[in-house]
Amino acid sequence: MRKDAAVSQDRPSRTRHRAERSRSDEPVPDEELMRVIYREHAGPLLAYVLRLVAGDRHRAEDVVQETLVRAWKNVHRLNRATGSVRPWLVTVARRIVIDGHRSRQARPQEVDPAPLEVMPAEDEIDKALWLMTLSDALGDLSDAHREVLVETYFKGRTVNEAAETLGIPSGTVRSRVFYALRSMKLALEERGVRA
Repeated sequence: MRKDAAVSQDRPSRTRHRAERSRSDEPVPDEELMRVIYREHAGPLLAYVLRLVAGDRHRAEDVVQETLVRAWKNVHRLNRATGSVRPWLVTVARRIVIDGHRSRQARPQEVDPAPLEVMPAEDEIDKALWLMTLSDALGDLSDAHREVLVETYFKGRTVNEAAETLGIPSGTVRSRVFYALRSMKLALEERGVRA
């Protein structure tokens, strides 16, 4: 058993002295009362809260701090109390832990942004260069080949829809698409793009 624990068992607690003084209508100054509450209850309260938060010391210290802040805000009520304030402190601490748990369950889980920093972002310059190269290669095609590629690949029309739009038979559209793609592949390879 620790020396200070043995001493506190041998003599009545200061909180009880405070309670006795308050019974005699002598109010204890708020600062002194908070020092007494901290000295007598902060250690045991921390041990209790550590069990509630599964050993997370930082969280436990935050809970104890918030509990003592609430005690300081309600010091006028604690000053008039006739018994120990520890049950009040324990109840407040337990409620803070419960409220914290509920609020963490209510919001989405936070994720670490570190993996996002490693992931490459889409480079707009590469996209712009690709579009410029593609446009340049399309310029090398004949008008007939360029028209069928624009209608089928870029506008997303079927062969029959492209044939109707261009006013040519669908077999001609198929044939021009085949030769246009072959010419486009050669034009891109000339520009250093592997198609």
